[in-house]
Amino acid sequence: MLERLQKVMAEFGVASRRKCEELITSGAVRVNGIAVTTLGFKVDKEKDLIEVGGTLLKPAEKKVYILLNKPVGYITSAKDQFGRPTVLDLVKEVHDRVFPVGRLDYDTEGLLILTNDGELTYRITHPKHQVNKTYTAVVTGIMDSRDITAFQEGLAVEDYVTAPAKLEILKTLKHSTVVNITIHEGRNRQVRKMCAAVGHPVKSLTRIRIGQIRLDGLERGTYRHLTEPEVQYLYSLGGEQNDQD
Repeated sequence: MLERLQKVMAEFGVASRRKCEELITSGAVRVNGIAVTTLGFKVDKEKDLIEVGGTLLKPAEKKVYILLNKPVGYITSAKDQFGRPTVLDLVKEVHDRVFPVGRLDYDTEGLLILTNDGELTYRITHPKHQVNKTYTAVVTGIMDSRDITAFQEGLAVEDYVTAPAKLEILKTLKHSTVVNITIHEGRNRQVRKMCAAVGHPVKSLTRIRIGQIRLDGLERGTYRHLTEPEVQYLYSLGGEQNDQD
């Protein structure tokens, strides 16, 4: 069966589908000895020989799915040019090569999935699938119903307007507010920018949920493997597994 090259690369555990697309357009991929730079190119993963950076691809021996409670002070990357610790330092006991699903900022903590399943990464992170991510934030000042409405209507942030988001006020303190914020976009530092846009800068930020996958008492800096039902649930968020887009 013919499938898009980037989809097959993701299934083989190269990287997320978006990263695979970048590898293709950069000229790093060859199929049967011929360089391919077209994203619409289709291959038969059972017959075609696919090379990335000169290395022949083989299907990942097994798929690994990890749920990590990321602490503040770690980079969501495989390595950092400044020598800062990365989330992979927290899963050194995992000998399979894995990569993060999406990102959490250096100063943001909470739920992060790591896997070698590029197709699942695509389904969770691609904007068209609109997978909800929920964060608990402590913000400066007292939020009220006007802020709830502003989040529902979308906020002007830099050069774009955010999609409607849900703001739930959990607790009002003397000089700050504890809130839950649910978004389905994943733009750079989006939650922090949204809060700043309504005059309530973030003091601390924790992602607590992706869809219905929760931290559920997982201690900061530790991880566990996702269960099979959890993996199947995450696949369901992105639609049918034979999606070709």
